[in-house]
Amino acid sequence: MAEDRVRIFDTTLRDGEQAAGAAMTGDEKLEIAKQLEKLGVDIIEAGFAASSPGDMESIKRIAKEIKNATVCSLARANPDDIDAAWESIKEAVHPRIHTFISSSDIHMKHQLRKNREEVIDMAVAAVSRAKSYCEDVEFSPMDATRTDPEFLYALVQATIDAGATTINIPDTVGYAVPEEFGALIASVIENVPNIDKAVISVHCHNDLGQAVANSLAAVKAGARQVEGCINGIGERAGNTALEEVIMGIHTRKQYFQTTVGIDTTQIYPTSRMVSEITNFPVQPNKAIVGTNSFRHASGIHQDGMIKERTTYEIMDPKDVGWVGETMVLSKLSGRAGLRSRMEELGYTLDKEELDRVFKSFKVLADKKREVTDRDLEALMAEDRRIEEVQGFHVESVAIVTGTGLVPTATVVMTTPDGEKRTEKMEGNGPVDAVCNAVVCIIGVQPKLDEYSVRSITQGLDAVGDVTVRLRHEDHIYTGRAADTDILVASAKAYANAMNRLLALDGNEVQGEMQGV
Repeated sequence: MAEDRVRIFDTTLRDGEQAAGAAMTGDEKLEIAKQLEKLGVDIIEAGFAASSPGDMESIKRIAKEIKNATVCSLARANPDDIDAAWESIKEAVHPRIHTFISSSDIHMKHQLRKNREEVIDMAVAAVSRAKSYCEDVEFSPMDATRTDPEFLYALVQATIDAGATTINIPDTVGYAVPEEFGALIASVIENVPNIDKAVISVHCHNDLGQAVANSLAAVKAGARQVEGCINGIGERAGNTALEEVIMGIHTRKQYFQTTVGIDTTQIYPTSRMVSEITNFPVQPNKAIVGTNSFRHASGIHQDGMIKERTTYEIMDPKDVGWVGETMVLSKLSGRAGLRSRMEELGYTLDKEELDRVFKSFKVLADKKREVTDRDLEALMAEDRRIEEVQGFHVESVAIVTGTGLVPTATVVMTTPDGEKRTEKMEGNGPVDAVCNAVVCIIGVQPKLDEYSVRSITQGLDAVGDVTVRLRHEDHIYTGRAADTDILVASAKAYANAMNRLLALDGNEVQGEMQGV
């Protein structure tokens, strides 16, 4: 079943959500799914239907609304999981069931406690049951890179005979290196007699920082589906960063002798959306979508760029959706100027949204001489957080602090019922005092796992972006907010994380059913 292009299988909504603190609401998952369809991914793994009622419902919603991409649900190799997967995707235009079972000796012995014959029987039964529901069935031998090759070949052959149309070879624990992984894919092609009846896929984790390299090595060896997540998020060190694989194949198509069916201009908007919704900032030096990806500081590089762009840029920023500064916005700018710039950045605002964002823009513009694209993106991210995760809202923050003084914060918040509450709390620092006040108002006492602040733009009037991660009952909830005052941003970020805690309430499974 060889193809002349590589299918892109996005698992941001399933494996990506397994990143600690990345749990998403159903509305957020649907929004990302629609953007993934706009990006042009071939398959959207919408979730793990058997993991929770919430996941089942969100997959159903995605299956009903996505028309162009295949919608997939993950399932362990047991009847109940297969049935749940089908129930979640049966209304999809293009449904797929993805089932898996461990295949390495270490997994079979310590996790499954099954022998090889039992594993093959379970895998064949799962694929056969999935095939009775839909034509498109994917099978994954989990921990394939630590599986005995001869057993791997037998398991793959048996599941193809049972009806699997895609065979995924996962590097579940990120153990492989590129030359080795490419050789494994080549050996599967050579040693599985019926492999021509299935598409070979790969799903690589990034524990050794090799996920993208391994995926590209697999493509060179003959794999024609790559699985991964936007921004490389996911379990532990994350998954293959799809934007890197896409642009790797797109930029070096003569080397790989294949293509992808992706609208690359949607890469940056998709990355930005996933970052905003999951509250996982993208590191500045991240390939393709990091803020420094197309910046040149070296004098030698700048000289080359002035003379000929291709001296130091192998990709055109516009090809991945980057938009250059073309209009300076300030407190004198009107709605028309703001709308125009927002549209250039990929945001389409209705009248209500424009009015709301324009009001926030004016407040920001009064604090800054010029408002940059990064400021506007932070503004939109903040508006999204307020609108999509309803709950407690920070109205005002007042701080008393200084040498010899005990830091004291007075925070005013609006409750979900519209009531205004005020608390005055002390802390060992101004941020601690602010967070203590927020906790007192909301009435939930999580543990603060992480607090970080970064500048979105340069200068003393820069907007500060604050990220917090809260731990509550073995789940992590991430909050993020931006403001020119980092103490205000801290209060908003803490409240954002608490609102997510209250909204999700631990119902989203994070890691209990990890999959491949």
